[in-house]
Amino acid sequence: MSATTLCDIVCHLGEGPTWDTATNTVYWFDILERRLLEKAWPDGETVVHDLPFMASALFRIDAQRQLVWSETGFHLRDRATGKLVLHTPVEADNPVTRSNDARAHPSGSIWAGTMGKKAEKHAGAIYWFRTGEVRRLFPDISIPNSICFSPDGATGYFADTAKNILFRVACDPDTGLPTNEPEVLLDHRGRKGGIDGSVCDADGVIWNARWGSSCVDAYAPDGTHLRSIPVPATQASCPVFVGPDLSRLAVTTACEGMDEATRHADPGAGMLYLLDVEVKGRAEPDVLA
Repeated sequence: MSATTLCDIVCHLGEGPTWDTATNTVYWFDILERRLLEKAWPDGETVVHDLPFMASALFRIDAQRQLVWSETGFHLRDRATGKLVLHTPVEADNPVTRSNDARAHPSGSIWAGTMGKKAEKHAGAIYWFRTGEVRRLFPDISIPNSICFSPDGATGYFADTAKNILFRVACDPDTGLPTNEPEVLLDHRGRKGGIDGSVCDADGVIWNARWGSSCVDAYAPDGTHLRSIPVPATQASCPVFVGPDLSRLAVTTACEGMDEATRHADPGAGMLYLLDVEVKGRAEPDVLA
């Protein structure tokens, strides 16, 4: 199994990749360096947008507008000009936290996580957002990750990477709100690497980037491990379905926390990769802002 480099710009903390099906464009973030990157498929030049804050996820509202999840909340972004306007503040008065993993539910709502800027224990939470309304779903989260949803919207997944446990929870398909308490789907404690970002494909398979282990893992809806796909960088952070038919899988990586020697031993750290695997991907839904 091999991988090709989609973008060789090194991200300190590459995260939050998403695919815009209307424009065949992949977007992703360098959270710590406050940058949004975009690249037209397959050979477009990568455009780097400097941001005034840390941000980690982007959603499509319509052809003109996007929604950016940041350390101060949700911001409207004009796709043509890049202009940002605060839409809904979330933890905007908390200097300790920043945004992290987030994903749109099939209903158009969003689950969005916060965490401490120094990964402070239990400093973050996971929120539900739709049309300007915010509800806190899961408090006391240290590193929110792996937020994704089953194709029918009836199941949500999330992890606290500090615990290294992947949870699942029943959801209302019409709203994306939980209807029950979370239960453990996968207990990864004691195993190599941390459960990081995930996406769920058209068959319900969960594709998870395993931080610190140079791979993306595939899990069946019951938690059975199906396969591992090698990644040419140690710190894989989040996968995304890409391509006009969403049949390819790309993954962001990071060089966060690496000293000079470690960085030299991991020269591909921080780049965006296209993995040599075919998948049955799903488009991200437009969100209701």
